[in-house]
Amino acid sequence: MSTLRILRRRIRSIQNTQQITKAMEMVAAAKLRKAQARAQAARPYAVRITEMLENLAAAASELNHPLFQAREVKRTALVVVTADRGLSGAYNANVIRAAEQRVRAATPGSLSLVILGRKGRDYFRRRKAPVLVVHTPVPAEARIDFARALTEDLIARYLAGEVDRVEILFTRFISALRRNVVTEVFLPIGAGKKEGAAASGDTIFEPDPETIFAELLPRYATARLFAALADALASQYSAQMIAMGAARKNAGELIELLVLQRNRLRQAAITKELLDIVGGAEALK
Repeated sequence: MSTLRILRRRIRSIQNTQQITKAMEMVAAAKLRKAQARAQAARPYAVRITEMLENLAAAASELNHPLFQAREVKRTALVVVTADRGLSGAYNANVIRAAEQRVRAATPGSLSLVILGRKGRDYFRRRKAPVLVVHTPVPAEARIDFARALTEDLIARYLAGEVDRVEILFTRFISALRRNVVTEVFLPIGAGKKEGAAASGDTIFEPDPETIFAELLPRYATARLFAALADALASQYSAQMIAMGAARKNAGELIELLVLQRNRLRQAAITKELLDIVGGAEALK
């Protein structure tokens, strides 16, 4: 009977876990819908404003600004976007693995990490990685003020000569079932542009390129970073929804096995009692 009691306790415990994972799956699905809409809305604006600034830099040969000029790369800052919490499958592990590969490929002392999220902070802190700055907690929704503050910090470090190149490593959202870890060049502007790409010939700048640049630069940098954060959050909620759905399904399968085992034990106990009764009745004859 003690084994039967243990099985009943395990079944109740797994049923409670199943209810929790189902609730978390539903919450992640609701957050995913909002994050997906935000990511899809932010991406076209970021792409278009990037093209405008690249065309501006190519069309205005006299434009002389450090954010447009590629210089010798001695120090690189890699912005690694992770989550504050787990329970999202391999989402954080994939980002951290890509960041580790980038660190190993770089010359020792030439790359520093800008960590977003507690998972990345805890992982790289334990391994004494070259962390430049940590930003945590990460907002539960992509916020423009958070992206703007981070952008201003990165630009200030770049202009001060603390870093010569800034890259962003994040998870790009493709669909609820697909996402890829990518690395994009953030600074200098146009560094990730393909060789041989030329400015659009029908582009007319009014007023002068310097004035337009001064107006577009803050918008460009913030939009690029905001789009990356929106993609990362949508990917995180997608991974969490899939992970919690798989956990709920596995819990259901385990409950079925335990219920079958419990029923067999109950049947064995009942059969044993019946045999004892029949044996006792036969002994009295």
